[in-house]
Amino acid sequence: MKKFKLSQDENLSIKVSHLLCPKEFQHIDLYFSIPDEMGISAKTLSEENYFHSSIRSHCAYYSEQVHLPLVRSRFISQTKGQQSDYRSNLNLFSHQYRKALETDVKQAVKIESADEFYQNASELLEQTQALLKKLRRYTPPDQKLSSYFENVDNFLSWKTEQLFLKLVANGPKSSEHSEERELLLELCKQESAYRDENQYNSKITLDDPNRITNKMRLLQRLSEIGVVFKRQTFNLNANLKRLVRGSVTAVIMAFVMAIVLNARTAYNEVTLVLIASLGVIYGIREIFKDDLTSYLWRKIQHGRPKWQHLFSNSLTKNKICSQTIWLEYIKKKDLPKEVDALLMKRRQQNRQSAQLLHFRCDSRVIAKDFMPGFEEIQNQIVFNLSPFNRFLKKGEGRLYSLDNSKISNQGVERRYQINLVIMQSNRKNQKILQRAKITINRSKIVNIEMMKTSQNFEDES
Repeated sequence: MKKFKLSQDENLSIKVSHLLCPKEFQHIDLYFSIPDEMGISAKTLSEENYFHSSIRSHCAYYSEQVHLPLVRSRFISQTKGQQSDYRSNLNLFSHQYRKALETDVKQAVKIESADEFYQNASELLEQTQALLKKLRRYTPPDQKLSSYFENVDNFLSWKTEQLFLKLVANGPKSSEHSEERELLLELCKQESAYRDENQYNSKITLDDPNRITNKMRLLQRLSEIGVVFKRQTFNLNANLKRLVRGSVTAVIMAFVMAIVLNARTAYNEVTLVLIASLGVIYGIREIFKDDLTSYLWRKIQHGRPKWQHLFSNSLTKNKICSQTIWLEYIKKKDLPKEVDALLMKRRQQNRQSAQLLHFRCDSRVIAKDFMPGFEEIQNQIVFNLSPFNRFLKKGEGRLYSLDNSKISNQGVERRYQINLVIMQSNRKNQKILQRAKITINRSKIVNIEMMKTSQNFEDES
């Protein structure tokens, strides 16, 4: 069982990634300890609203060998396989190419030495040119296949230009490496001219940064068909909730009708007192019906799974993976002993009262094997923390300091700390636990600190 990975996704979102093999089962629990002063509870943020608005699950083919386009070497030949095979292999090539280039550029911009940076960039330039040449070696004559090729070719050309411009812009400046820098920029010019020559994008689109960016996002989504799996979400408790609501209504109505009939027999004629009594009875019914339904529903659904994700290949329609989702607020007594022990390792001043939000995901791979070249799929669960900080203040006063005889001050912001414990397990009861501290303010995640409290053990129960 490979360990999950926790990382920041955007300014106010985190991402939990884990890998799955064919016919594998994995169980992941996330326990959020949210300070009471943040104002988050079941009354201000319901589980259902948070799930539908702020939690996204993403599943796709994955390989750590990002420097190789893991597809059949003859993917560009129309005569090999069916049309769906051509599109699937083309999209796999596009996906691996983009992931590899993004990874390499991200690592390269961290290099501070100019010599090492430009040596790394030159190697990346050669690899990129070789892969693009392989992509464009064959252009299918069939109109339908040609449209798939043009979409992928257009997107990868634009993405290549953008990533190399980012590489040059963020890399170390050095006059000694002006020749290497010009070669990198020359690739960007060639790709821009290539797209113009093939008339991939209209002048109106090119002149508007928003339009060209949104078009490329669309092309990226099209190029991920068959690689990133299609997700369908089902509510597992919809019928049960209807049954509870109907049962409560039936019981209350029976009780109310019994009172009404007794009141009718007590008054031989329709009087103001009878009308007033009936009004009070129906008013009480409306007051207690919703409260009673809500109370019973929370009791009944406690500990029950709420949703199911079903992932399938959008080209072949084959089912790949299913996920069962739990999400609910819990009390401290409901915490597993291992999780409670990790939370208790916090310093005394950090053990403030908090709301506990529990997310659970059971992932089961249905497919017996994957496409050639892939042995794993990656599941990513993204949590948007924006709803957690809706009540936070942007600023929290000023801090004054004395330097000799001069008084200075600066604005300070209020920060909050969310403790997160992640527990991963499998059918063999092997478990991995990790605690993280997430520091946030109103506008962003300030820091994610992984605590040195991770544990690997087997459950002896």
